Amino acid sequence: MPHSIRLMFLSLEGLALGDAFGEQFFNRANAKYFHAQALPPGQWKWSDDTHMALSIVEMLKEEGTIDPDMLAKKFAFRYSQQPWRGYGWGAARLLRAVAEGGDWRKLAPALFKGGSYGNGAAMRVAPLGAFFKDDFQRLINEARKSAMVTHAHPEGQAGAIAVAVAAGLAGRKAKLTGSDFIAVVAEWTPESVVRDKLILATRMEAEDFDNAVQTLGTGRRVSAQDTVPFCVWCVAHFGHHFETALWKCVAGRGDMDTTCAIVGGIAALRCGRLPQNWLEHREPLEI
Repeated sequence: MPHSIRLMFLSLEGLALGDAFGEQFFNRANAKYFHAQALPPGQWKWSDDTHMALSIVEMLKEEGTIDPDMLAKKFAFRYSQQPWRGYGWGAARLLRAVAEGGDWRKLAPALFKGGSYGNGAAMRVAPLGAFFKDDFQRLINEARKSAMVTHAHPEGQAGAIAVAVAAGLAGRKAKLTGSDFIAVVAEWTPESVVRDKLILATRMEAEDFDNAVQTLGTGRRVSAQDTVPFCVWCVAHFGHHFETALWKCVAGRGDMDTTCAIVGGIAALRCGRLPQNWLEHREPLEI
């Protein structure tokens, strides 16, 4: 298997594991496991984060590039098969319309009066960053194409680009950490609030967790600018150890399945492995 595809699948596995892990803590009954830093029992189901990432990985494995029209059809087909995966109402509305023959080029900009700047494009894109890790210009173009199908707003696309760059950076042999890692991600991210908050994140050390949560946001607003900077900060400081990165991420609360999916997809590349005892809990991937 080519190295780029192997890394892409590793990132996908980490994304799905983070997604399923974070999802567990929306259940208040699992609070005791968080406080004990113990894994919740049972099978962990993954959500729309992983469901949409599967379409991106499938397209890159088949075509080696993102064709937005084909990707829209893949997203819509998967949604129609399993609409119960936790899709937000905007994505559900758009994908239903695409499945019925609608044009995403007209539908996506009409969402939220100017297009969505939610975190949905960012949550699914880490495997793409792994695939294109050796060419950041190409990576940025492909990440933007993967986002525009559902996220016409520049902030939503900037969030996807930032996560893809972080994943590409994590997949390279030379491993940057801390503020150096965040600074490179910010450098390649288009002008946006996402970029501004990444620059702000470079001034926060690992000990500044509470400040990072309050200042950067952890997805409570379900926007790219309120989600991506914290995820990149979390990976930069804790991503050398997959389990620590995910426990830190879920400690921020917020949109936990999405933040953990983003962190998991990037941290898997930094670590090069995933904890087997965690994987045994996660629902298998349909690929």
